[in-house]
Amino acid sequence: MSDKILALNKVHEELGGKMIPFAGFVMPVRYSSDKDEHITVREKVGIFDVSHMGEFTVKGSGALDLLQKVTTNDVSKLVPGKAQYNCLPNLDGGIVDDLIIYMMGENDYFLVVNAGNIEKDWNWIKQFANDSVKMENVTDNYCLFAVQGPLAGKALSKLTSTNLEGISYYSFELGAVAGAENVIISATGYTGAGGFEVYVPIKDGETVWRKILEAGSEFGMKPIGLGARDTLRMEMGFCLYGNDIDDTTSPIEAGLGWITKFVKDFNGRSHVEAVKTNGPNRKLVGFIMDDKGIPRTGYPLMDANGNSIGRVTSGTMSPSMNVGIGLGYVSVDHAAVGSEIYVEVRNKLLKATIHKLPLLK
Repeated sequence: MSDKILALNKVHEELGGKMIPFAGFVMPVRYSSDKDEHITVREKVGIFDVSHMGEFTVKGSGALDLLQKVTTNDVSKLVPGKAQYNCLPNLDGGIVDDLIIYMMGENDYFLVVNAGNIEKDWNWIKQFANDSVKMENVTDNYCLFAVQGPLAGKALSKLTSTNLEGISYYSFELGAVAGAENVIISATGYTGAGGFEVYVPIKDGETVWRKILEAGSEFGMKPIGLGARDTLRMEMGFCLYGNDIDDTTSPIEAGLGWITKFVKDFNGRSHVEAVKTNGPNRKLVGFIMDDKGIPRTGYPLMDANGNSIGRVTSGTMSPSMNVGIGLGYVSVDHAAVGSEIYVEVRNKLLKATIHKLPLLK
């Protein structure tokens, strides 16, 4: 199967985007340099095309019951205009995917899932649905742009009459942006730099993208690729599906106990509850290198005596801190904040210290 092309593929090529295959799509990995793009988002504002993400609608009298069954978080807490970070557990208590659920109205939910898992997630949720639920895969109806950074509100407010300051974190409004109607304007993102994600009808995608870039030019806005998206989320300690969480990881060991609510019955609940009750054997931790070196996915993690205690799941050179940082699973007795661990890089043991997330303070 060949990789899917984004609706704005030509636009990214025009902007000098280096296009690479990612999660079944051809995506811009960078336009200038990862470091430059990263700093732009932390200090000013950048725009990402993340239209590869999947979107499903779940509607009907049984919608809430279905979502309660297939997720760990308590979806009944949502009200229209609010979004919730959540995960889909499998029957063994591992993670099918992480996702965001938006409550559009009564019995009306909008789910946003990871690009590489669109078909997997659809089939997984669908098997638990009955006739009281109508599901639709609307992935191809939307472009999704993440306008991220401290100046995101200033740039976007030039293009909408919606009061952006009134949209609190993990809330959203439907409004017009750059002339496009029915845009979901959501105070969410994957960078920790603040800002918005806008779900734009695909027919308006190119116009809205160009107008956002134009509106943001006075604030130093640039298009941003996958490279910087990855380093930004690592500084915050945000999990990436396939790296830090997968079908074999429990939400409890992944530090997602805060989205795991035992007030309801959900798939794999007994397995997840057992990990919570007995305590996990390993934990996902964030660490900062003390020795010079860059941790990479898959590198072994060791104790001071060279015994294996885990492995790196995500690692990079932090552009904000100019030091190597990473996420990884380590055995529980080495997981405390302040613990010294060692990353094996080319047969050398390099010292690192476990820090509380986010790594960028």
